[in-house]
This record gives sequence, structure tokens and C-alpha cells, in this order.
Amino acid sequence: MLKTRIITALVLLAILLPVLYLGNPIAFAVVVAAFFGAAIWEAFRLFTPGSKQVLLIAAVWTAVFAYAFLLVPQARPSMWFAIGVLVWLLRLAPSLKIGLPPLASVSNTLLSITYAISIVACFAAIVTLFHHSALYLLSVLVLVWIADIGAYFSGKAFGKRKLAPSISPGKSWEGAIGGGIAVLVLAGAAVLFGGAALADTFPVYLQARFGWGGFALALVAIAALSVCGDLFESQLKRRAGVKDSSALLPGHGGVLDRIDALVPVLPLAALIATWL
Repeated sequence: MLKTRIITALVLLAILLPVLYLGNPIAFAVVVAAFFGAAIWEAFRLFTPGSKQVLLIAAVWTAVFAYAFLLVPQARPSMWFAIGVLVWLLRLAPSLKIGLPPLASVSNTLLSITYAISIVACFAAIVTLFHHSALYLLSVLVLVWIADIGAYFSGKAFGKRKLAPSISPGKSWEGAIGGGIAVLVLAGAAVLFGGAALADTFPVYLQARFGWGGFALALVAIAALSVCGDLFESQLKRRAGVKDSSALLPGHGGVLDRIDALVPVLPLAALIATWL
């Protein structure tokens, strides 16, 4: 399994890094549309297990997304970022406390559309952040990866109090806090010692615009939202009775399994970036 995970990760890097840094807009659009299509397909599968219409629905959403954000870029994408943040604050994050509706219900259908909208906002943020620069986009992605890695090792070392035992028994409050601290420390180090190499990154712009107080507040919010994104997808999988969102990425599960923490974070980061 570990060998498979490593091979898949290397293949993904071999695809994604050239796409990000060679500056070919067609290649970028194709890759973004492909990953969006996979993520939205997996999401609807988790809301409607066994449905034969999911592939068609995902294709329609992908075509509309590609037209709106890749062929005819939105004049005001910040509206989508605000919507993405709001649906997480008002509906998706609270579901971690109140639970999910029954699968065969109108509430479940509405929730599936809400989550799909948040995925649209996430990928719209990817497009916007990339248009600033590939490094700028990667700097936001790295913050989420640091939070995840920091939470894993902190949880292993210090985890005692369960964060959401009914959703993901392995996660702890100590892990989540450790992930947030890791983000603050490493992002702060990037600002202080990154120099010219890291000048065009999200943490540097964030600190320059809002000072250390705003810097810390924004990064804590990002770390917290990354946990919410991870837990929400875990909640969907537990209800659907599956381990992974799909088997598209051997050794890793599905695309949604890899971007679940990014779904709520990227719209917030892009919304902040519009103020920078």
C-alpha cells in the first residue's frame, strides 16, 4: 500500500508541477476541469450512494464550471469566495454537531447542492490564486498540508481528548491544536526568513497587509477550517458506509479524499487575497 501511495503521489507531482509552472493555460484548464469533475462526482456519490444519475449530474456541473471559470472567467469571483465561506460557517460546519439528514430526503438533496457549491468556490479559488502566481497558490496549499501533518504527529504524541469520536475517532483536540501551531510557526518562519524566494507567497502578503495579529487570526481560521473540511467528508463517508470517496487515486482513495481540507480553506484564502 505504501509503495502504491508513493507511486501515485509521484505521478501526480509529475503532472501538476509542470502544469503549474510551464504557464500553458490550456493544460491548466484541462487539469482543473478534470479534478473538479472527479471531486463533484465523488461528492454526489456520497450523498446518493448507488444512484445511476450521478455521472450525468457531475458532467453537467463540470461543463458549467469550465465555461464559467475557465472559458469565460468570472468578473467578480470574490462573490463565490464569500458564498463558499458562508455555506461552511452557516450550514456545513454546524452539521458536524447536528449531524446529517437521512439519505432519502429533501434536506439531503439541498445539502448535496450546498456542498457542491462549496466545491465550485474551492476550484474558483484555485483559478484565481493561480492567476496571481503558481507559488502563491502553492503557498496556500502548503498551509493546509502543514496543518494536516502537524495534526497527525501532535495527535500521535499528545492526543488524549477526542475531537469528534463519532465521525473520526483518530482525531484529537491536541492534534488539531498542534496542527494550528505548526502552521503559525512555519508560516511565521517563512515571513521572517524566506527572503526574496518566498516574497510572493500568501503568508508574506498576509503579514504585510494585516500585521502579526491579523496574520495569526487568519492562519488559525485556515487551520480550523481545514479540520472542518476533513471531518465533513469523513462524516459523509461514514454515513454512506465507504472508506474512500472513490478509487481514482490508487493508495490514496479519491480526489475528494485529498482535497477535503482544501474545500473550505481555499475560498477563505482567495477572499482574503482580494483584500491584499
